[in-house]
Amino acid sequence: MTDSPQTMTDDAVTESTEPIDEHQQSDVPEETKPLDVDSPTSTRELTMPNPVVGDDLERILAPAAELAELEARQISAWFGERKVLDRVDLTMEAGKITALIGPSGCGKSTFLRILNRMHEMVPSASLAGEVLLDGEDIYGATRRLTQARRDIGMVFQKPNPFPAMSIYDNVIAGLKLTGIKASRDVKDALVESSLIKAGLWKEVRDRLRQPGGGLSGGQQQRLCIARSLAVRPRVLLMDEPCSALDPTSTRVIEETMLELAKEVTIVIVTHNMQQAQRVSDNCAFFLAAQGTPGMIVEQGDTGVMFDSPTDSRTFDYVNGRFG
Repeated sequence: MTDSPQTMTDDAVTESTEPIDEHQQSDVPEETKPLDVDSPTSTRELTMPNPVVGDDLERILAPAAELAELEARQISAWFGERKVLDRVDLTMEAGKITALIGPSGCGKSTFLRILNRMHEMVPSASLAGEVLLDGEDIYGATRRLTQARRDIGMVFQKPNPFPAMSIYDNVIAGLKLTGIKASRDVKDALVESSLIKAGLWKEVRDRLRQPGGGLSGGQQQRLCIARSLAVRPRVLLMDEPCSALDPTSTRVIEETMLELAKEVTIVIVTHNMQQAQRVSDNCAFFLAAQGTPGMIVEQGDTGVMFDSPTDSRTFDYVNGRFG
């Protein structure tokens, strides 16, 4: 990526696999076009022994790479002429949960979308800076968009399963969208493994062929987590994943996040300060003064950020004095 703002092309906009749920920007499209997965250059074959059980399943489906570090360097972002982020630097440590906190409109969700190249879906969007996944810029000229989206998954604020599609087919939907061909045995193993990791398997294993839209809100959100996990991401981004859920479902999602952090790096946007304290290892506090772009005021260990922040604005925000 260059150090000056680059306007995204129409071709990049059409190459999306997920809808955007961004209440802060009025120019974000509500619908996106599906990927063209018929191209042989975008298809990768998976093979797996048959049958696959027990330890073999865990061995084959385990993440192939070490836990990934994600680093944003000097990220600035625009919608048209309006600058919404200014020179954001943030390292999201491997195997940790990083929480992005701050008032509405300070650029947290925009920053999150930049981390897996969803910002470029907006025709008026541009950005500058670098996003490095284990040292490699995901915006590099040789980096495929589909690979970036596979490596860095996204779970949105509102559960968005395909309502008429079965629970089983919802989980494996990402395989086709990222150009992966898999045998039935592989799909079966991925569905079970992903639903187990999302904390949903026991609740749905006897009704995998029923529509995903028939699940409760909390179950639908865990189904979306399973769908993201099925393509084996190295980083999972979560944009206020519990904001529309009841306390019981929220607790289950949080427990799921803590388990997932053992094998995937997680970045979460949340307005719930108690949630940030419960689940995150590190925090970054975003703030945008009136008429100015968002920036990080303070970042660091979550316990320190809440107990003894260095900036008075951080102290006021985490203690509910504004926001």
